[in-house]
Amino acid sequence: MIDLLGYQFFQNALIAGFLASIACGIVGTYVVVKRISFISGGISHSAFGGIGLAYLFGFEPLFGAAAFALLSALGIGVASRQGEREDTVIAAMWATGMALGILFISMAPGYAPDLLSYLFGNILFVPASDLLLMAAFDIIICGIVALFYNEFLAMTFDEEFATIMNIPVERVYLLLLCLAALTVVMMIRIVGVILVIALLTIPAAIARQHRQSLHGIMAMATGTGILLTGVGILFSVLADVPSGASIILACAAAYVLSTVIVRARGSG
Repeated sequence: MIDLLGYQFFQNALIAGFLASIACGIVGTYVVVKRISFISGGISHSAFGGIGLAYLFGFEPLFGAAAFALLSALGIGVASRQGEREDTVIAAMWATGMALGILFISMAPGYAPDLLSYLFGNILFVPASDLLLMAAFDIIICGIVALFYNEFLAMTFDEEFATIMNIPVERVYLLLLCLAALTVVMMIRIVGVILVIALLTIPAAIARQHRQSLHGIMAMATGTGILLTGVGILFSVLADVPSGASIILACAAAYVLSTVIVRARGSG
């Protein structure tokens, strides 16, 4: 373990896991409490269309992913608030984003490098430039949540009460979905488009089993994410297996263990 810390790629992976866990801990808490996990799944898969577009026109894939993720978040939010069936809209966005990504990549000249890392993640190859982008996203997310914490709190637990308190519920909800979109983009290089929904929700779900207050869930979810991401990274290096899958399996194992502990405590 000490020897691994001397390698730049391992240091970058740990920093990336730390930065992603901050966003997951904060935004994932809202996603879990508000029960909009599948919206996050729709956003993450829609982002693949932006990655494909970036390959086609030769610009940074994460910028393309961010644009598509934000547009899909707004599209899902607006459509659901106007009475459309939310599950249908999510399914349509999910499939359309993936289809566009495949189409754009097939039209792009030459071979698409690092495509599998965007689909399944590879935190061990996260460059320093991505760390700066992730840090910027963290600052944006933390700043917005700090400014609108009370509005998010009211909207998450009781929309009717929030409306009575003259909180613009629809705009706050759309802002929350945009934060989820930014978080999804942060995690694409870590666990990939396919597995984003798990890393976004599992640490927060574990924290919710042990904490009651919103800020308590956020703090525990962040710490849990940092720990489990580190465990997954270490296992992937030592066992020479894919890092994204290792991180998610670590999260899944921790969730099962946490559930067993909670139920044993409740029946004891």
